[in-house]
Amino acid sequence: MTAPPARIFDALGDPVRRHILELLAAGEHSAGALVESIRATTPISQPAVSQHLKTLRDTGLVTVRAEGTRRYYRLDPDGVEIARTWLTALLDPLHHLANPLDALATEIARGKRTRDSEPRVRGAGGEEKRATG
Repeated sequence: MTAPPARIFDALGDPVRRHILELLAAGEHSAGALVESIRATTPISQPAVSQHLKTLRDTGLVTVRAEGTRRYYRLDPDGVEIARTWLTALLDPLHHLANPLDALATEIARGKRTRDSEPRVRGAGGEEKRATG
């Protein structure tokens, strides 16, 4: 389950959690390997790292799988995509209009092709008009 962007960014506000995500960006890691890597740079207990992993799981930024007694964590692309989409909206506030505008451009082009393919006749004054049934 993925959390709303506000909860995701709350989770990203902690440097230990960001470090965990950076480690997981390289691929899946066991909980023990994550604890060991984090403890190499930060004085933190194993239960504290477990709490950070739970927070990241609850917000949908990581997933966990069990293999025997070990737990393996990896990034959840859906949670990362929610954060990326929110950040993209800051840079391009009109990005959500792109698809509807593409569809409008397609419909305009279709209408133009239809008009261009209709037979035309010359009027008495030499002007070109669409032939009508």
